[in-house]
Amino acid sequence: MEQISLKIGERLKEIRNTRQLTLDDVAELTGVSKPMLGQIERGQSSPTINILWKISTGLRIPLSFFCKQDEAQYTVAGLDERDMITEENGGMRAYSLFPFDPVRNVEAFYIEFDAGVEHSSLPHVAGVEEYVFLVQGTLKMVVGGKEVLLQEKQSIRFRADVSHGYYNVSDKSCAAYNLIFYPHS
Repeated sequence: MEQISLKIGERLKEIRNTRQLTLDDVAELTGVSKPMLGQIERGQSSPTINILWKISTGLRIPLSFFCKQDEAQYTVAGLDERDMITEENGGMRAYSLFPFDPVRNVEAFYIEFDAGVEHSSLPHVAGVEEYVFLVQGTLKMVVGGKEVLLQEKQSIRFRADVSHGYYNVSDKSCAAYNLIFYPHS
């Protein structure tokens, strides 16, 4: 987990320096405190997924920018705990499979939800779409206040620039692939 915290901090500093922003500027854009941003940059704090969403939304960059790795001719992805972000006291585990690709404007995650886990997500930037492919279990999605129940091997596509949530309503774990498409600038 320490390695991903360092990577997140390096990426935050990289985007801040590229855009010539101070920590105060980033705090104002994201709603995340300056001390917290400083701790993240130094790798002293491992931010929650909600904090990362605030930062990525405020800076108008994809979440997976923080887990970006060097490009290769092809990439085989697997579940690597170094690229895992946990939320809901470890009951939700999001694995970055393919970090944000600026050519395709997409990123991909594999997400596991323990039984009964509920996770709310802040709206993404305008025009963002999510695709959720439920591999195992039952997942209730709430998108813009409307509920949709996904059964195993079902999928949903939705505009993610509204509040949305993921709720494992069963007594068993569930797992899904999540693709996030960003609009072209």
